[in-house]
Amino acid sequence: TTPGRPNTSGQYSATLGFSSYEIDFFARVQNLNDAALQEFLRVAENRRSVQLSLVAEVMGAWLLLDADARRLRLARDTLATREQALALTRRSHELGATSALALAQTQSSADTARVDAAAFASQVARDRNALALLAGAQVPDALLPASMGATQAPATTATTATALLAVPADLPSSALLQRPDLRAAEHALRGSYANIGAARAAFFPAITLTASVGTASNALSGLFDGGNGTWTFAPQLRLPIFDAGRNQANLRVAEVTRDQSLAQYEKTIQTAFREVADALAERATLSERLAAQASLVQATRRTLELSDARFRLGADNYLTVLDAQRSLYAAQQGEIALQLAEQVNRVTLYKVLGGQWAGG
Repeated sequence: TTPGRPNTSGQYSATLGFSSYEIDFFARVQNLNDAALQEFLRVAENRRSVQLSLVAEVMGAWLLLDADARRLRLARDTLATREQALALTRRSHELGATSALALAQTQSSADTARVDAAAFASQVARDRNALALLAGAQVPDALLPASMGATQAPATTATTATALLAVPADLPSSALLQRPDLRAAEHALRGSYANIGAARAAFFPAITLTASVGTASNALSGLFDGGNGTWTFAPQLRLPIFDAGRNQANLRVAEVTRDQSLAQYEKTIQTAFREVADALAERATLSERLAAQASLVQATRRTLELSDARFRLGADNYLTVLDAQRSLYAAQQGEIALQLAEQVNRVTLYKVLGGQWAGG
């Protein structure tokens, strides 16, 4: 170089760096990895829980639509029967064979059936809207309950009942382990223990390694020539003794979180047993109630037949026939409600058992 004159020089380098690597002497990184994995699994179980709830909601909406459609058919059939009776009673009154009281009572009975038919028609429309909302689109007619069809008998429900899985006998308590909320709580508990391990490891020194390798040369043309290799290695040691207060607080937070996760896990188990016990307790009486209700329907139908026969023979007034009609209609509506309750109970058991039982 010449003194007093500008000097220009060049330095060229090409390096490849390696990310810092921590030597995990005290399992801090491993515990952090375990905690992250458990959190991932917990979120996955929560997603499955939402799916299971949606399935149960759709099944419940479908069953309610089926029941209300059968109620509507029953109300319409009852209305048709009572309108026929009203026409006969009106004609008989015009001929002087029936009192005005009997005519008014018959008119009242027909109007009641007309109100019910209109109310159930509105309810069926709302049920279809609710089902479409849950399904995310209008449900095709082929997937709707058979009771929506014009040829389905109004009080028939056997096809709906047999379409659902039978409740298996002798269910083991281990079936509850398939519940997604319980599995999510278990993953949260495991993750909290892993976080405690990471928080405790923070009290110990951490060693990280950073390295790079490459070439350097004053001339660009000789950048990659032999003999231009460089290597740097920079280990770092972090001493946590100066962060003792923060580390102690983090450890305490991790322990409190662990205790909360444990309490939540115990609560989830208790809730699972209670929900299953409640569903089974209800189911224990449903068969008997359904049998009794079916017997009641048969008895009230027989009462109506006998009352109508006695009225035609002049042995009874029409008020007895009207009472028998109302009793039969109420019994039939009650039977539909009980059949719906039995089917919804199956759906409830499917949900509270985690959706994993195999039907028999």
